[in-house]
Amino acid sequence: MNEEEIRRYCLSCKNKPCTNNGCPLENNIQEFIHEEDYQKAYEILCKTTVLPAVCGRICPHEKQCQGSCIRGIKGEPVSIGKMEAFIGDISIKDSYKIPKIIDNDLLSKKVAIVGGGPAGLTCAAFLAKKGVNVTIYEKHDELGGLLSHGIPEFRLEKNIVKATINKILEMGVEVEFNKELGKNLDLEELKSKNDAVFVSVGANIPARMNIEGENLEGVYGGNDLLEYNKHPSYIGKKVAVIGGGNVAMDSARTIKRLGADKVVIIYRRAEEQMPAEKKEIEDARCEGIEFIFQTNILKIIGTEKVEKIECIKTELVQKEGEKRLVPVNIANSNYNMNIDYVVMATGSKPEENVIRNFEKNKWGYINIDEKMKTSIPKVFAGGDVSGEKSTVAWAAKSGREAANNIIKFLQKK
Repeated sequence: MNEEEIRRYCLSCKNKPCTNNGCPLENNIQEFIHEEDYQKAYEILCKTTVLPAVCGRICPHEKQCQGSCIRGIKGEPVSIGKMEAFIGDISIKDSYKIPKIIDNDLLSKKVAIVGGGPAGLTCAAFLAKKGVNVTIYEKHDELGGLLSHGIPEFRLEKNIVKATINKILEMGVEVEFNKELGKNLDLEELKSKNDAVFVSVGANIPARMNIEGENLEGVYGGNDLLEYNKHPSYIGKKVAVIGGGNVAMDSARTIKRLGADKVVIIYRRAEEQMPAEKKEIEDARCEGIEFIFQTNILKIIGTEKVEKIECIKTELVQKEGEKRLVPVNIANSNYNMNIDYVVMATGSKPEENVIRNFEKNKWGYINIDEKMKTSIPKVFAGGDVSGEKSTVAWAAKSGREAANNIIKFLQKK
């Protein structure tokens, strides 16, 4: 469907399930879809998001907005993601500006944002909308977080990311690159120079499985490979990717493109329980990536480097107090698989050196209250570093809510 066909196909449901039940950002989907003036459609989106060209491409629409679309009950849902990306692209092509609603009382206020990923960028934009002076401190030499240093080019074009970021910078947001908290960036100094600080450094340290052989040469973290793009030679090699999310899909597809002979994704639950988007799973299959479901990895075998992995089959059982079926190893179902590299994509944690001075919650993330304040005065946190849901839309929502909370905090000062 083209944009006019999508507009006609949308039913304009009275209770707006796509917005109220499906979209983490609560974008006014019906209003922007039915607005024929593209600049006004973009301005409608800008009330809730500043990443339409990005989210329109990579959000798990089938599980979010399109998964709640009434049209999808008996047929195909409205192509909400396609329409959002279209409006985002038009805004880039025609140089639409993100609208500002200046609050004169905030023009003298300064906020530092540590981390230039989706949460940090969104927070910066919503603060700048009100006239707050914002500076982003970014550890890399470009902004974007996982948009630039995680999601592969074949899934999200870098020119789209850069153009989207430039719109935010055009609002007057300043940036200091190659600044990393705990290394060459001091939190106390930031506090002294600013009225508030927002920490959104993400959580990109691969979670360990705590199994034998995890320290052998040839074992990598999926997040590390995607962030730093430093890969070994996969030519003619067999690679096992452990996990079922988009990091696992992105890692596997990247490795296959780099010449691996065989790439297999091993997931301990069933396919329907995979957190990865269905489209990403199907794309991976079409590219020759194999899947093994209901299988756990018990051990990585080798003398100095990876030679084999020991696996075991699992069954899914319902345990008291658990919403999801839990995988349980099946006794005596062990088997070995010859493998050259193992990539762990089973989750990630914040870097301890970065968050060591913060009070943490029981999962090891920065602890925040209902106003997103941390245990350190004047310091707020959000996104992955505080344990938010790990999608771009949820990170962006966290950044937007942080901006709203920071504005209320600044207005009281």
